[in-house]
Parts: sequence; C-alpha cells; structure tokens
Amino acid sequence: MGSFTIHATGSKIRLIRFTAVFIVLLSLLSGCMYPEEELTKNQIPYQDQIQSVQNAVDQFQKDNNGILPIKTKEANTPYYQKYPIDFKKIVPRYMAEPPGNAYESGGVFQYVLIDEEKNPTVKLFDVRLADQVQDVVIRLNIYRQSHGYPPFKEIISPNVYTLDHKKMGYKEPPTVMSPYTQKELHLVIGNDGQIYVDYTPDLIKALKEKGKALSPGTDIRGILTEDSLFVPAYSLPYSIDPKTKKPIFINN
Repeated sequence: MGSFTIHATGSKIRLIRFTAVFIVLLSLLSGCMYPEEELTKNQIPYQDQIQSVQNAVDQFQKDNNGILPIKTKEANTPYYQKYPIDFKKIVPRYMAEPPGNAYESGGVFQYVLIDEEKNPTVKLFDVRLADQVQDVVIRLNIYRQSHGYPPFKEIISPNVYTLDHKKMGYKEPPTVMSPYTQKELHLVIGNDGQIYVDYTPDLIKALKEKGKALSPGTDIRGILTEDSLFVPAYSLPYSIDPKTKKPIFINN
C-alpha cells in the first residue's frame, strides 16, 4: 500500500509538471499569435474607422469655429500629405482613441484631410509607401553628394524625368504598390529634385471607367479619391492632354 501511495504521488507530480509546461507553451503560442492577428488588423483600411474619425473631425470643426484638427506642415509639402490629422486634438473628447490601423497606434495608415476648405474629408495613405520612397531618396542623396546633380534619365515633361536607376545602384527601376490597383507604379523625379510616384496608369484606368469629360489644365487627381479610401500620396498634379485625352503632368 505504501509503495502504491508513493507511485500515485509521483504520477500527480509528473501530471502537474506536464500541465504547467503545457500552459506555458500555450501562453507563449497565444502571445505569438495575438500580435500577428493585431498586425493584420492594423494593415486593413476599415470604412467604419474612417467614418468615426470623420465624425470626430466634423464635431471638432463645429466646436472650434471652423478650425481643423490637423498638424502643421511645411508650405511645400505635397498636397495629399499636407493635412495630417492631429489625433491629440480629438482624443479623448471626440473619440476614445485613434483607430488601431492609424500610424499613431502602430498601424500603417496616416489619416489625412482633403478638400479642406469646402468639404474636409478623411482619407488614408499607406506609410509603407512613404518608407519605400524614402529609401529611394536616401540613394538619390548619396548620388547627389558624389556627383552634384540628380541621376536624370529621360524627359517625361519639361519638369519631370525618369530616374537612371542603375546609377543609383538598382538592378531594376524602383517601384511602389498602387493603393488603387495593387499594381507596381514607377517613381519619377521632379525639377525640384524630389521623388514622386507616377500615377499615370491609375489615372488612365479611372478615366476609362468613369468616362468623364475633364477640362485640360485642371488637376485630375481627384478622380482617384472619389471612390477610394486612399489619396495619391507623393504625386505631382496631372491634367488631360487636349489632343490625346490622356493624363499628363501639369508644368509648374
């Protein structure tokens, strides 16, 4: 009987140890899975989150005599990045916290405003695109430091050029993913030495689908934001060629 009791106690000890190890492993696995799940959520643009930010912006503007809850950016900031929402001004009074997919919460989207004077509207741009552009800017600056001028290749318009990617150390021309079609878009360099995304393929597709008659000389980028949650970040203004009816860069 005594030996049986000792054996039973040993089995209980082994069972307890096994259970403890199992719980630890389970908690570790759960800890690994949870951030992955959260990471996925932080990369999805949700319409309801954008609407909640829109409601907060509208109420803030109403309560503050037309002032918008935006961060101050430099005057030469490209339009679609010029009016980022300052969540510190609307949290927690107008919303509990920034959306989980917002850059401020560890997400990948910057919330911005467009049509800020007539109808302030909340949109997104993907900061991963910004990171890709910044990588090219770094290489561009290294080249300019060594040569004194940018690696221009071909003239697209009087003030816009393609990049000589080989001179910058790339085997292939650098590209970024379009937020509209998920296809690769090329980068160009302006006369100001800045890197921009060429949204020409997206504009051609949008013009064909919408069938709109747009006036030459006017900026047509707005057609990309009409039915999308995204803005064409790092873009130059485009218009319509009066002869070909295709998108062209507006000469600044």
